[in-house]
Amino acid sequence: MSRIVLTTLNARYWHSSFGLRYLLANMGSLRDDTAMLEFGIGENSLDVLSAILEHDPQVVGIGVYIWNVEPATKLVADLKRVRPDITVVLGGPEVSYETEDQPIVELADFVITGEADLAFAELCESLLDQDNSVPGRARLPPSRKRESHIPLAIAPSARQEPRPPVSAVPSKIIAAPLPQFDQLRLPYDFYTDEDIAHRVIYVEASRGCPFTCEFCLSALDIPVRQADLEHFLGAMQRLLDRGARQFKFVDRTFNLNMRVSRAILEFFIERYEPGLFLHFEMIPDRLPDSLRELIAQFPPGALQFEIGVQTFNEQVGELISRQQDNAKLEENFRFLREHTGVHIHADLIVGLPGETVESFGAGFDRLVALAPQEIQVGILKRLRGTPIVRHDDEWRMTYSDSPPYEILSNSLIDFPTMQKLRRFAKFWDLVGNSGNFFESTQRILHHASSPFESFFALSEAIFEREGKSHGISLQRLTEHVFDFLVTVCELPRDEAASAIWQDYTRNGRHDRPAFLRVFDLPHPRKPDRQATVALQRQARHAGQ
Repeated sequence: MSRIVLTTLNARYWHSSFGLRYLLANMGSLRDDTAMLEFGIGENSLDVLSAILEHDPQVVGIGVYIWNVEPATKLVADLKRVRPDITVVLGGPEVSYETEDQPIVELADFVITGEADLAFAELCESLLDQDNSVPGRARLPPSRKRESHIPLAIAPSARQEPRPPVSAVPSKIIAAPLPQFDQLRLPYDFYTDEDIAHRVIYVEASRGCPFTCEFCLSALDIPVRQADLEHFLGAMQRLLDRGARQFKFVDRTFNLNMRVSRAILEFFIERYEPGLFLHFEMIPDRLPDSLRELIAQFPPGALQFEIGVQTFNEQVGELISRQQDNAKLEENFRFLREHTGVHIHADLIVGLPGETVESFGAGFDRLVALAPQEIQVGILKRLRGTPIVRHDDEWRMTYSDSPPYEILSNSLIDFPTMQKLRRFAKFWDLVGNSGNFFESTQRILHHASSPFESFFALSEAIFEREGKSHGISLQRLTEHVFDFLVTVCELPRDEAASAIWQDYTRNGRHDRPAFLRVFDLPHPRKPDRQATVALQRQARHAGQ
Protein backbone atom coordinates (compact mmCIF):
# COMPACT_ATOMS: atom_id res chain seq x y z
CA MET A 1 0.00 0.00 0.00
CA SER A 2 1.33 3.43 -0.98
CA ARG A 3 -0.66 6.62 -1.00
CA ILE A 4 1.52 7.98 -3.82
CA VAL A 5 2.80 6.17 -6.91
CA LEU A 6 5.46 7.65 -9.18
CA THR A 7 5.61 5.98 -12.57
CA THR A 8 6.59 6.30 -16.21
CA LEU A 9 7.01 4.24 -19.37
CA ASN A 10 10.66 3.99 -20.36
CA ALA A 11 11.68 3.56 -23.99
CA ARG A 12 13.71 0.42 -23.19
CA TYR A 13 14.27 -1.76 -20.14
CA TRP A 14 17.89 -0.67 -19.81
CA HIS A 15 16.86 2.98 -19.57
CA SER A 16 16.22 4.16 -16.02
CA SER A 17 14.05 7.14 -15.17
CA PHE A 18 16.27 9.88 -13.82
CA GLY A 19 13.29 12.17 -13.27
CA LEU A 20 11.38 9.71 -11.06
CA ARG A 21 14.41 9.22 -8.84
CA TYR A 22 14.77 12.96 -8.37
CA LEU A 23 11.09 13.20 -7.42
CA LEU A 24 11.37 10.30 -4.98
CA ALA A 25 14.50 11.71 -3.36
CA ASN A 26 12.69 15.00 -2.73
CA MET A 27 9.40 13.67 -1.34
CA GLY A 28 10.44 14.63 2.19
CA SER A 29 8.08 13.25 4.85
CA LEU A 30 6.08 11.49 2.13
CA ARG A 31 9.01 9.44 0.84
CA ASP A 32 8.14 6.29 2.80
CA ASP A 33 4.58 6.60 1.53
CA THR A 34 5.67 6.75 -2.13
CA ALA A 35 6.28 3.85 -4.50
CA MET A 36 8.29 4.18 -7.70
CA LEU A 37 7.22 1.89 -10.57
CA GLU A 38 8.98 1.80 -13.95
CA PHE A 39 7.58 0.12 -17.03
CA GLY A 40 8.44 -0.09 -20.73
CA ILE A 41 6.42 1.34 -23.60
CA GLY A 42 6.03 -2.17 -25.00
CA GLU A 43 4.36 -3.62 -21.89
CA ASN A 44 0.68 -4.50 -21.84
CA SER A 45 -1.18 -1.39 -20.67
CA LEU A 46 -3.62 -3.35 -18.51
CA ASP A 47 -0.75 -5.10 -16.75
CA VAL A 48 0.77 -1.68 -16.05
CA LEU A 49 -2.57 -0.42 -14.74
CA SER A 50 -2.96 -3.46 -12.52
CA ALA A 51 0.52 -3.02 -11.02
CA ILE A 52 -0.25 0.61 -10.16
CA LEU A 53 -3.64 -0.20 -8.60
CA GLU A 54 -2.12 -2.92 -6.41
CA HIS A 55 -0.73 -0.06 -4.32
CA ASP A 56 -4.22 1.46 -3.89
CA PRO A 57 -2.81 4.98 -4.32
CA GLN A 58 -4.52 8.29 -3.80
CA VAL A 59 -2.11 10.15 -6.11
CA VAL A 60 -0.37 8.85 -9.24
CA GLY A 61 2.39 10.96 -10.79
CA ILE A 62 3.31 10.10 -14.38
CA GLY A 63 6.38 11.25 -16.32
CA VAL A 64 5.41 12.10 -19.91
CA TYR A 65 7.92 12.27 -22.75
CA ILE A 66 7.84 12.39 -26.50
CA TRP A 67 8.41 8.62 -26.73
CA ASN A 68 5.67 7.58 -24.29
CA VAL A 69 2.88 10.15 -24.60
CA GLU A 70 0.63 7.87 -26.66
CA PRO A 71 0.70 4.81 -24.33
CA ALA A 72 0.68 7.16 -21.32
CA THR A 73 -2.53 8.75 -22.61
CA LYS A 74 -4.16 5.33 -22.79
CA LEU A 75 -2.91 4.51 -19.31
CA VAL A 76 -4.40 7.70 -17.83
CA ALA A 77 -7.71 7.15 -19.63
CA ASP A 78 -8.03 3.59 -18.29
CA LEU A 79 -6.91 4.62 -14.82
CA LYS A 80 -9.61 7.29 -14.68
CA ARG A 81 -12.27 4.84 -15.90
CA VAL A 82 -11.42 2.25 -13.26
CA ARG A 83 -10.55 4.59 -10.37
CA PRO A 84 -11.85 8.12 -11.03
CA ASP A 85 -11.13 8.98 -7.39
CA ILE A 86 -7.36 8.74 -7.92
CA THR A 87 -5.67 12.08 -8.54
CA VAL A 88 -3.45 11.96 -11.63
CA VAL A 89 -0.55 14.41 -11.82
CA LEU A 90 1.48 14.75 -15.01
CA GLY A 91 4.97 16.12 -15.48
CA GLY A 92 7.80 16.00 -17.97
CA PRO A 93 8.89 17.89 -21.08
CA GLU A 94 6.03 16.69 -23.29
CA VAL A 95 3.40 18.31 -21.05
CA SER A 96 5.40 21.35 -19.99
CA TYR A 97 4.43 23.38 -23.07
CA GLU A 98 1.34 23.81 -25.25
CA THR A 99 -0.79 21.99 -22.71
CA GLU A 100 -4.11 23.33 -23.97
CA ASP A 101 -4.51 20.94 -26.90
CA GLN A 102 -3.22 17.68 -25.40
CA PRO A 103 -5.69 14.83 -24.73
CA ILE A 104 -3.58 13.49 -21.86
CA VAL A 105 -3.74 16.88 -20.13
CA GLU A 106 -7.51 16.96 -20.47
CA LEU A 107 -7.73 13.54 -18.79
CA ALA A 108 -5.44 14.39 -15.88
CA ASP A 109 -6.21 16.34 -12.71
CA PHE A 110 -3.00 18.37 -12.51
CA VAL A 111 0.00 19.13 -14.70
CA ILE A 112 3.29 20.42 -13.30
CA THR A 113 5.24 22.22 -16.00
CA GLY A 114 9.00 22.62 -15.80
CA GLU A 115 11.24 20.96 -13.22
CA ALA A 116 8.91 19.33 -10.70
CA ASP A 117 11.53 18.06 -8.21
CA LEU A 118 10.02 20.11 -5.36
CA ALA A 119 6.63 21.09 -6.74
CA PHE A 120 5.31 17.53 -6.93
CA ALA A 121 5.88 16.87 -3.22
CA GLU A 122 4.30 20.22 -2.34
CA LEU A 123 1.22 19.35 -4.38
CA CYS A 124 0.96 15.91 -2.80
CA GLU A 125 1.15 17.43 0.70
CA SER A 126 -1.67 19.79 -0.18
CA LEU A 127 -3.83 17.09 -1.77
CA LEU A 128 -3.40 14.57 1.03
CA ASP A 129 -3.95 17.16 3.78
CA GLN A 130 -7.13 18.32 2.07
CA ASP A 131 -8.32 14.76 1.51
CA ASN A 132 -7.85 13.84 5.15
CA SER A 133 -9.66 16.98 6.33
CA VAL A 134 -12.92 16.18 4.51
CA PRO A 135 -15.63 15.43 7.15
CA GLY A 136 -16.71 11.83 7.21
CA ARG A 137 -13.69 10.60 5.25
CA ALA A 138 -11.48 8.27 7.24
CA ARG A 139 -7.84 9.20 7.36
CA LEU A 140 -5.82 6.50 5.65
CA PRO A 141 -3.22 5.08 8.00
CA PRO A 142 0.40 5.48 6.94
CA SER A 143 1.37 2.61 4.69
CA ARG A 144 3.46 -0.12 6.17
CA LYS A 145 7.13 0.36 5.45
CA ARG A 146 7.81 -1.76 2.40
CA GLU A 147 10.71 -4.11 2.17
CA SER A 148 12.88 -2.65 -0.55
CA HIS A 149 16.33 -2.96 -1.95
CA ILE A 150 16.39 0.81 -2.51
CA PRO A 151 18.60 2.35 0.19
CA LEU A 152 16.89 5.27 1.91
CA ALA A 153 20.04 6.99 3.18
CA ILE A 154 20.20 10.05 0.98
CA ALA A 155 23.27 12.24 0.89
CA PRO A 156 22.48 15.70 2.25
CA SER A 157 22.71 18.57 -0.14
CA ALA A 158 24.78 21.62 0.61
CA ARG A 159 21.77 23.34 2.21
CA GLN A 160 18.24 22.05 2.67
CA GLU A 161 15.72 24.86 2.25
CA PRO A 162 12.43 24.47 4.15
CA ARG A 163 9.56 23.75 1.80
CA PRO A 164 6.94 26.54 1.84
CA PRO A 165 3.46 25.46 2.92
CA VAL A 166 0.71 25.15 0.34
CA SER A 167 -2.52 26.47 1.77
CA ALA A 168 -4.86 25.51 -1.03
CA VAL A 169 -4.95 23.25 -4.03
CA PRO A 170 -3.73 25.30 -7.00
CA SER A 171 -5.09 25.46 -10.51
CA LYS A 172 -4.78 22.51 -12.86
CA ILE A 173 -1.64 23.80 -14.60
CA ILE A 174 1.13 24.42 -12.08
CA ALA A 175 4.25 26.23 -13.24
CA ALA A 176 7.06 24.88 -11.04
CA PRO A 177 9.56 27.47 -9.82
CA LEU A 178 13.05 26.69 -11.10
CA PRO A 179 14.82 24.79 -8.31
CA GLN A 180 18.43 25.42 -7.42
CA PHE A 181 20.72 22.51 -6.67
CA ASP A 182 21.16 23.54 -3.03
CA GLN A 183 17.42 23.01 -2.56
CA LEU A 184 17.53 19.44 -3.90
CA ARG A 185 18.46 16.10 -2.46
CA LEU A 186 20.46 14.13 -5.00
CA PRO A 187 18.81 10.94 -6.34
CA TYR A 188 21.73 8.58 -6.84
CA ASP A 189 21.14 6.34 -3.83
CA PHE A 190 17.80 5.40 -5.40
CA TYR A 191 19.53 3.43 -8.15
CA THR A 192 19.03 -0.19 -7.16
CA ASP A 193 21.54 -3.00 -7.46
CA GLU A 194 19.60 -4.22 -10.51
CA ASP A 195 19.88 -0.75 -12.07
CA ILE A 196 23.62 -0.71 -11.52
CA ALA A 197 24.03 -4.19 -12.99
CA HIS A 198 21.75 -3.87 -16.02
CA ARG A 199 20.64 -0.29 -16.70
CA VAL A 200 22.06 3.03 -17.80
CA ILE A 201 22.98 5.18 -14.81
CA TYR A 202 22.11 8.80 -15.58
CA VAL A 203 23.89 11.58 -13.70
CA GLU A 204 24.16 15.36 -13.96
CA ALA A 205 26.58 17.93 -12.66
CA SER A 206 24.60 20.85 -14.09
CA ARG A 207 21.26 21.84 -15.56
CA GLY A 208 20.52 24.33 -18.28
CA CYS A 209 22.26 25.51 -21.43
CA PRO A 210 23.74 28.91 -22.34
CA PHE A 211 22.89 28.51 -26.02
CA THR A 212 19.66 29.27 -27.87
CA CYS A 213 19.41 26.67 -30.65
CA GLU A 214 15.79 26.95 -31.70
CA PHE A 215 15.12 23.24 -32.27
CA CYS A 216 16.08 22.34 -28.68
CA LEU A 217 14.13 22.63 -25.42
CA SER A 218 17.37 23.49 -23.66
CA ALA A 219 17.22 26.85 -25.43
CA LEU A 220 14.48 27.69 -22.90
CA ASP A 221 16.51 26.51 -19.92
CA ILE A 222 18.73 29.45 -19.00
CA PRO A 223 20.81 30.02 -16.93
CA VAL A 224 23.10 27.06 -16.29
CA ARG A 225 22.93 25.82 -12.67
CA GLN A 226 25.81 23.85 -11.20
CA ALA A 227 25.54 21.08 -8.61
CA ASP A 228 27.73 21.34 -5.53
CA LEU A 229 30.84 19.54 -6.74
CA GLU A 230 31.75 17.99 -3.39
CA HIS A 231 28.32 16.44 -2.90
CA PHE A 232 28.11 15.34 -6.51
CA LEU A 233 31.47 13.57 -6.46
CA GLY A 234 30.57 11.99 -3.14
CA ALA A 235 27.49 10.50 -4.79
CA MET A 236 29.62 9.26 -7.69
CA GLN A 237 31.97 7.57 -5.23
CA ARG A 238 29.05 5.74 -3.62
CA LEU A 239 27.91 4.53 -7.04
CA LEU A 240 31.43 3.32 -7.84
CA ASP A 241 31.62 1.56 -4.49
CA ARG A 242 28.38 -0.25 -5.33
CA GLY A 243 29.78 -1.43 -8.65
CA ALA A 244 28.54 1.18 -11.14
CA ARG A 245 30.84 1.43 -14.15
CA GLN A 246 28.70 3.13 -16.82
CA PHE A 247 27.74 6.76 -16.28
CA LYS A 248 25.74 8.82 -18.75
CA PHE A 249 26.00 12.54 -18.03
CA VAL A 250 22.89 14.37 -19.19
CA ASP A 251 24.44 17.85 -18.84
CA ARG A 252 23.71 19.74 -22.03
CA THR A 253 27.15 21.38 -22.07
CA PHE A 254 29.59 19.33 -20.03
CA ASN A 255 32.66 21.24 -21.22
CA LEU A 256 31.23 24.68 -20.49
CA ASN A 257 32.77 25.09 -17.02
CA MET A 258 36.41 24.04 -17.28
CA ARG A 259 36.95 23.84 -13.53
CA VAL A 260 34.07 21.41 -13.08
CA SER A 261 34.88 19.42 -16.23
CA ARG A 262 38.48 18.93 -15.11
CA ALA A 263 37.47 17.96 -11.58
CA ILE A 264 35.07 15.29 -12.84
CA LEU A 265 37.54 13.85 -15.34
CA GLU A 266 40.32 13.84 -12.72
CA PHE A 267 37.98 12.08 -10.28
CA PHE A 268 37.26 9.26 -12.72
CA ILE A 269 40.77 8.85 -14.14
CA GLU A 270 42.12 8.46 -10.60
CA ARG A 271 39.59 5.67 -10.02
CA TYR A 272 39.74 4.08 -13.45
CA GLU A 273 39.17 0.34 -13.71
CA PRO A 274 38.56 -1.72 -16.87
CA GLY A 275 34.91 -1.45 -17.84
CA LEU A 276 34.49 2.20 -16.81
CA PHE A 277 32.47 4.08 -19.43
CA LEU A 278 31.55 7.78 -19.33
CA HIS A 279 29.22 9.52 -21.78
CA PHE A 280 29.26 13.32 -22.11
CA GLU A 281 27.48 15.83 -24.34
CA MET A 282 30.11 18.26 -25.57
CA ILE A 283 30.21 21.70 -27.15
CA PRO A 284 32.01 20.95 -30.45
CA ASP A 285 34.23 24.04 -30.66
CA ARG A 286 35.39 24.23 -27.04
CA LEU A 287 38.28 21.94 -26.09
CA PRO A 288 41.17 23.80 -24.45
CA ASP A 289 44.57 22.19 -23.84
CA SER A 290 43.88 21.69 -20.14
CA LEU A 291 40.96 19.44 -20.98
CA ARG A 292 42.73 17.72 -23.87
CA GLU A 293 45.51 16.53 -21.58
CA LEU A 294 43.03 14.83 -19.26
CA ILE A 295 40.97 13.29 -22.05
CA ALA A 296 44.10 11.75 -23.59
CA GLN A 297 44.80 9.89 -20.33
CA PHE A 298 41.70 7.72 -20.64
CA PRO A 299 42.19 4.37 -22.40
CA PRO A 300 40.32 3.65 -25.65
CA GLY A 301 36.62 3.00 -25.14
CA ALA A 302 36.34 4.66 -21.73
CA LEU A 303 34.90 7.96 -23.01
CA GLN A 304 32.08 8.69 -25.43
CA PHE A 305 31.42 12.25 -26.55
CA GLU A 306 28.07 13.12 -28.07
CA ILE A 307 28.86 16.17 -30.16
CA GLY A 308 26.03 18.12 -31.74
CA VAL A 309 27.32 19.44 -35.05
CA GLN A 310 23.76 19.72 -36.44
CA THR A 311 24.77 21.74 -39.52
CA PHE A 312 27.90 23.09 -41.19
CA ASN A 313 25.84 25.67 -43.09
CA GLU A 314 26.61 29.00 -41.41
CA GLN A 315 23.52 30.70 -42.85
CA VAL A 316 21.32 27.95 -41.43
CA GLY A 317 23.12 28.22 -38.11
CA GLU A 318 22.35 31.93 -38.02
CA LEU A 319 18.70 31.28 -38.84
CA ILE A 320 18.28 28.91 -35.89
CA SER A 321 20.36 31.06 -33.48
CA ARG A 322 23.21 28.57 -33.33
CA GLN A 323 26.75 29.91 -33.14
CA GLN A 324 29.54 27.51 -33.99
CA ASP A 325 33.17 27.89 -35.01
CA ASN A 326 33.40 25.18 -37.67
CA ALA A 327 37.16 25.52 -38.11
CA LYS A 328 37.69 25.01 -34.38
CA LEU A 329 35.23 22.12 -34.44
CA GLU A 330 37.24 20.38 -37.13
CA GLU A 331 40.49 20.94 -35.22
CA ASN A 332 38.95 19.40 -32.10
CA PHE A 333 37.65 16.38 -34.02
CA ARG A 334 41.07 15.74 -35.51
CA PHE A 335 42.68 15.93 -32.08
CA LEU A 336 40.18 13.48 -30.60
CA ARG A 337 40.61 10.99 -33.43
CA GLU A 338 44.40 11.23 -33.67
CA HIS A 339 45.42 11.56 -30.03
CA THR A 340 42.70 9.96 -27.87
CA GLY A 341 40.58 6.83 -27.63
CA VAL A 342 37.31 8.76 -27.39
CA HIS A 343 34.30 7.27 -29.16
CA ILE A 344 32.70 10.19 -31.04
CA HIS A 345 28.96 10.22 -31.66
CA ALA A 346 28.30 13.26 -33.87
CA ASP A 347 24.83 14.61 -34.72
CA LEU A 348 23.52 16.12 -37.97
CA ILE A 349 19.93 17.24 -38.55
CA VAL A 350 17.86 16.86 -41.72
CA GLY A 351 15.18 19.47 -42.48
CA LEU A 352 16.43 22.64 -40.78
CA PRO A 353 15.06 25.88 -42.28
CA GLY A 354 17.30 27.04 -45.10
CA GLU A 355 19.08 23.66 -45.44
CA THR A 356 18.89 22.12 -48.91
CA VAL A 357 19.59 18.51 -49.77
CA GLU A 358 22.84 19.67 -51.34
CA SER A 359 24.01 21.65 -48.30
CA PHE A 360 23.08 18.79 -45.97
CA GLY A 361 25.01 16.41 -48.21
CA ALA A 362 28.02 18.71 -48.18
CA GLY A 363 27.87 18.82 -44.38
CA PHE A 364 27.64 15.04 -44.22
CA ASP A 365 30.70 14.73 -46.47
CA ARG A 366 32.58 17.21 -44.30
CA LEU A 367 31.74 15.22 -41.18
CA VAL A 368 32.69 11.89 -42.78
CA ALA A 369 36.13 13.36 -43.49
CA LEU A 370 36.55 13.96 -39.75
CA ALA A 371 35.97 10.21 -39.14
CA PRO A 372 33.77 10.08 -36.03
CA GLN A 373 32.87 6.51 -35.12
CA GLU A 374 29.17 7.33 -35.42
CA ILE A 375 27.21 9.99 -37.27
CA GLN A 376 23.64 10.24 -36.01
CA VAL A 377 21.47 11.57 -38.84
CA GLY A 378 18.41 12.95 -37.10
CA ILE A 379 15.18 14.21 -38.64
CA LEU A 380 14.12 17.64 -37.37
CA LYS A 381 11.38 17.44 -34.72
CA ARG A 382 9.10 20.23 -33.66
CA LEU A 383 9.32 19.75 -29.91
CA ARG A 384 6.57 21.48 -27.96
CA GLY A 385 7.65 24.91 -26.79
CA THR A 386 10.70 25.30 -29.02
CA PRO A 387 11.04 28.57 -30.97
CA ILE A 388 11.70 26.73 -34.26
CA VAL A 389 8.02 27.43 -35.04
CA ARG A 390 8.86 31.03 -35.93
CA HIS A 391 10.12 29.76 -39.29
CA ASP A 392 6.92 27.90 -40.19
CA ASP A 393 5.49 30.50 -42.55
CA GLU A 394 8.65 31.68 -44.31
CA TRP A 395 10.02 28.19 -44.93
CA ARG A 396 6.65 26.38 -45.10
CA MET A 397 7.70 23.97 -42.37
CA THR A 398 5.20 21.11 -42.16
CA TYR A 399 5.41 18.64 -39.29
CA SER A 400 3.56 15.52 -38.30
CA ASP A 401 0.98 16.06 -35.56
CA SER A 402 1.92 12.72 -33.99
CA PRO A 403 4.98 12.03 -31.83
CA PRO A 404 7.86 12.42 -32.46
CA TYR A 405 6.57 15.38 -34.56
CA GLU A 406 9.07 14.95 -37.38
CA ILE A 407 9.20 17.32 -40.29
CA LEU A 408 7.32 16.18 -43.39
CA SER A 409 8.38 18.87 -45.84
CA ASN A 410 9.48 22.46 -46.21
CA SER A 411 9.94 24.95 -49.03
CA LEU A 412 13.31 23.45 -50.00
CA ILE A 413 12.62 19.72 -49.52
CA ASP A 414 9.30 18.24 -50.61
CA PHE A 415 7.68 15.24 -48.95
CA PRO A 416 8.98 12.54 -51.36
CA THR A 417 12.53 13.84 -51.00
CA MET A 418 12.18 14.08 -47.23
CA GLN A 419 11.10 10.44 -47.24
CA LYS A 420 14.24 9.51 -49.13
CA LEU A 421 16.35 11.37 -46.57
CA ARG A 422 14.47 9.60 -43.78
CA ARG A 423 15.35 6.26 -45.40
CA PHE A 424 18.93 7.44 -45.80
CA ALA A 425 19.06 8.11 -42.04
CA LYS A 426 17.60 4.69 -41.23
CA PHE A 427 19.93 2.72 -43.51
CA TRP A 428 22.90 4.79 -42.36
CA ASP A 429 22.12 3.72 -38.82
CA LEU A 430 21.82 0.06 -39.85
CA VAL A 431 24.95 0.01 -42.01
CA GLY A 432 27.20 2.96 -41.24
CA ASN A 433 26.64 3.33 -37.50
CA SER A 434 26.02 -0.20 -36.35
CA GLY A 435 29.65 -1.30 -36.55
CA ASN A 436 28.54 -4.38 -38.50
CA PHE A 437 29.79 -3.06 -41.86
CA PHE A 438 32.98 -1.12 -41.22
CA GLU A 439 35.03 -2.48 -44.14
CA SER A 440 32.10 -2.30 -46.53
CA THR A 441 31.07 1.19 -45.46
CA GLN A 442 34.55 2.57 -46.07
CA ARG A 443 34.46 1.25 -49.63
CA ILE A 444 31.00 2.67 -50.25
CA LEU A 445 31.82 6.11 -48.85
CA HIS A 446 35.01 6.45 -50.85
CA HIS A 447 33.63 5.02 -54.08
CA ALA A 448 32.58 8.46 -55.35
CA SER A 449 33.65 12.04 -54.71
CA SER A 450 30.67 12.52 -52.40
CA PRO A 451 30.18 9.98 -49.58
CA PHE A 452 26.64 11.29 -49.17
CA GLU A 453 25.71 10.63 -52.78
CA SER A 454 27.27 7.18 -52.68
CA PHE A 455 25.47 6.07 -49.54
CA PHE A 456 22.24 7.72 -50.69
CA ALA A 457 22.40 5.48 -53.77
CA LEU A 458 22.81 2.43 -51.51
CA SER A 459 19.81 3.37 -49.40
CA GLU A 460 17.65 3.79 -52.48
CA ALA A 461 18.86 0.48 -53.90
CA ILE A 462 17.99 -1.41 -50.71
CA PHE A 463 14.58 0.23 -50.49
CA GLU A 464 13.84 -0.59 -54.13
CA ARG A 465 14.48 -4.28 -53.43
CA GLU A 466 12.87 -4.50 -49.98
CA GLY A 467 10.10 -1.91 -50.18
CA LYS A 468 10.72 -1.01 -46.55
CA SER A 469 13.45 0.28 -44.24
CA HIS A 470 12.53 -1.69 -41.11
CA GLY A 471 12.49 -5.38 -40.27
CA ILE A 472 15.30 -6.39 -42.65
CA SER A 473 17.39 -9.27 -41.35
CA LEU A 474 21.15 -8.88 -41.03
CA GLN A 475 21.73 -11.58 -43.64
CA ARG A 476 19.45 -9.84 -46.15
CA LEU A 477 21.11 -6.51 -45.44
CA THR A 478 24.53 -8.11 -45.87
CA GLU A 479 23.56 -9.47 -49.27
CA HIS A 480 22.26 -6.06 -50.40
CA VAL A 481 25.53 -4.40 -49.39
CA PHE A 482 27.51 -7.09 -51.22
CA ASP A 483 25.48 -6.58 -54.41
CA PHE A 484 26.03 -2.80 -54.19
CA LEU A 485 29.77 -3.24 -53.76
CA VAL A 486 29.88 -5.40 -56.89
CA THR A 487 27.38 -3.66 -59.19
CA VAL A 488 27.77 0.01 -58.27
CA CYS A 489 31.18 0.30 -56.61
CA GLU A 490 32.54 -2.15 -59.22
CA LEU A 491 34.62 -4.13 -56.72
CA PRO A 492 35.80 -7.56 -57.89
CA ARG A 493 33.47 -10.16 -56.44
CA ASP A 494 36.26 -11.81 -54.41
CA GLU A 495 37.28 -8.47 -52.89
CA ALA A 496 33.68 -7.58 -52.07
CA ALA A 497 33.12 -11.02 -50.50
CA SER A 498 36.29 -10.66 -48.42
CA ALA A 499 35.18 -7.25 -47.09
CA ILE A 500 31.70 -8.53 -46.31
CA TRP A 501 33.10 -11.62 -44.56
CA GLN A 502 35.41 -9.50 -42.40
CA ASP A 503 32.43 -7.43 -41.36
CA TYR A 504 30.10 -10.36 -40.81
CA THR A 505 32.52 -12.30 -38.60
CA ARG A 506 33.93 -9.27 -36.79
CA ASN A 507 31.83 -9.89 -33.70
CA GLY A 508 32.04 -13.65 -33.55
CA ARG A 509 29.42 -14.85 -36.04
CA HIS A 510 30.21 -18.29 -37.40
CA ASP A 511 27.39 -18.98 -39.86
CA ARG A 512 28.02 -18.27 -43.53
CA PRO A 513 25.28 -16.57 -45.58
CA ALA A 514 24.31 -18.63 -48.63
CA PHE A 515 25.57 -16.07 -51.16
CA LEU A 516 29.08 -16.27 -49.64
CA ARG A 517 29.41 -20.05 -49.75
CA VAL A 518 30.86 -20.04 -53.26
CA PHE A 519 33.88 -18.00 -52.13
CA ASP A 520 37.10 -19.29 -50.57
CA LEU A 521 37.05 -17.41 -47.27
CA PRO A 522 39.05 -17.97 -44.05
CA HIS A 523 37.55 -19.52 -40.95
CA PRO A 524 35.78 -17.02 -38.70
CA ARG A 525 38.09 -15.40 -36.20
CA LYS A 526 37.45 -15.55 -32.51
CA PRO A 527 35.67 -12.45 -31.24
CA ASP A 528 37.54 -9.82 -29.32
CA ARG A 529 36.58 -10.19 -25.67
CA GLN A 530 35.80 -6.47 -25.59
CA ALA A 531 32.94 -7.14 -27.98
CA THR A 532 31.12 -9.03 -25.24
CA VAL A 533 30.73 -6.06 -22.92
CA ALA A 534 27.34 -4.44 -22.35
CA LEU A 535 28.16 -1.53 -24.66
CA GLN A 536 28.07 -3.75 -27.71
CA ARG A 537 27.57 -1.04 -30.30
CA GLN A 538 30.57 0.95 -29.12
CA ALA A 539 32.63 -2.23 -28.89
CA ARG A 540 31.99 -2.96 -32.57
CA HIS A 541 33.79 0.29 -33.39
CA ALA A 542 36.84 -0.59 -31.31
CA GLY A 543 40.05 0.09 -33.19
CA GLN A 544 38.35 2.16 -35.89
